[in-house]
Amino acid sequence: MASSDPLGILLISGTHERAHTAFVLAAGAAALGRPVVLFATGAGCRALCTDWSGLEEAGRDAAVRARGVAGIGQLRESAVELGVRLVACEAGLRIDAIAPELLLPSVEVAGVATFLEACGAGQMLSL
Repeated sequence: MASSDPLGILLISGTHERAHTAFVLAAGAAALGRPVVLFATGAGCRALCTDWSGLEEAGRDAAVRARGVAGIGQLRESAVELGVRLVACEAGLRIDAIAPELLLPSVEVAGVATFLEACGAGQMLSL
């Protein structure tokens, strides 16, 4: 797989561990020059909210940072700076009753077709 092939990350879980991993993968791939789209749906959309404390086990972030590992805030910031495309599923927002106004300013709201088109023939991961 060439480094120019897109990486699509599908975040369907609202747990801190999976959201953290999604942002680690997104920032890592983008740092290597790959185009990345992180598509969150359902409870995963909480990871794209300005206040992500609605994630299950959000308190885990303090322990992660205490061990010298970047937390979700730092990872999200890095992902945005590296050009990761953040997309919240319109249906997923509705299902979990998350208002689009609660999302980070850089997050676009779109459907699954947008995600699939952005991934093209590239690699997809689901968390």
